[in-house]
Amino acid sequence: MKLPVYLDYAATTPVDARVIKKMSDCLSLEGIFGNPASKSHVYGWQAAEAVDIARGQIAELIGADTREIVFTSGATECDNLAITGVALAHMKGNRKKIITSAIEHKAVLDPCHYVETLGFEVVFMQPNQDGLITPEMLEQVIDDNTLLVSLMHANNEIGVIQDIEQLAKVAKAHGALFHSDCAQSAGKVEIDVNTMPVDYLSLCAHKVYGPKGIGAFYVRKGAPKPNPVIRGGGHEMGMRSGTLATHQIAGMGEAFALAKAEMKKENARIEALRDKLARALLELPETSVNGTMEHRLPGNLNVTFRGINGENFMLALRNIAVSTGSACTSASLNPSYVLKALGLSDADAHSSIRFSLGRFTTEEEIDYAIEIISSEYLKQRKLGNLWSV
Repeated sequence: MKLPVYLDYAATTPVDARVIKKMSDCLSLEGIFGNPASKSHVYGWQAAEAVDIARGQIAELIGADTREIVFTSGATECDNLAITGVALAHMKGNRKKIITSAIEHKAVLDPCHYVETLGFEVVFMQPNQDGLITPEMLEQVIDDNTLLVSLMHANNEIGVIQDIEQLAKVAKAHGALFHSDCAQSAGKVEIDVNTMPVDYLSLCAHKVYGPKGIGAFYVRKGAPKPNPVIRGGGHEMGMRSGTLATHQIAGMGEAFALAKAEMKKENARIEALRDKLARALLELPETSVNGTMEHRLPGNLNVTFRGINGENFMLALRNIAVSTGSACTSASLNPSYVLKALGLSDADAHSSIRFSLGRFTTEEEIDYAIEIISSEYLKQRKLGNLWSV
């Protein structure tokens, strides 16, 4: 068993060996290294074919047409296209309201704050105590002035899964566009754009055992094209210029194909390990789970160890790699805004730790984690390592 035990799969995943093989085949002179935009020789043709195959693999995972997939640098860029790009494309329109939630990733919240400076009204909905945004909540704030609704499919901190199909139906009933950040859910939750009336989806590879630095933006056929955030060359139907990274794209395609083939079996195994961890931790005094367990990613568990200084506790777990929240905000000393939105106090938010399991998590690792976490928690409570507000 390798130490420290990695239980931070929500931050990023190791690249699957099968994906690495696919990527390495696109790097050397003997492989498919050409520029996909080179149309005058076989090296370019081979690279273009590899890109087309990957585009098809990504489209297949979500039930899309290949012509609806636009390659980007990751889900953050996709989110910016969906919010900033859509807002810029509708500057002269009458619809000036954008609706999102207070528990979105910063890649959604920050562009939303930016478009406020452009004259758009942004509504940040508060979730219920389970971390859910219901269609009824959306119905209360949406109106015919709403341009776009952006709600993530699965939360990166608490793993709660939103009912995107029903939420998108509410948006459509008011003539609004709908975007969902699916960075955490793709490959772990069934996504079918044929039944989900969404206009835009954000996808990335590194949450599903693919490489970092590559993502895909789903744009439904007939949906308004966002203004490009990156210009120059007109690649990807004019929405994202730049030389296509063949090796990363091929890796993302392979990762998504593997996720589609193995998702059902993998989810059952990971969920069983997650539940074993949850049962053990909830037997400890003053512990509780954040967010609903009913609608939740199979590998996510966010636990409050009430009264304990979470940062010190996490540092004491030196042989277990975990986090107190999103990797994108891990340097902040402020309590998690996601947990605060659920109604947790500053002290409880500071006392919470996210455990996220994945493809390579073993039962031996979970047994080890249970033993170390339990003993260290009881030790710190005895020593009085408590969080002071």
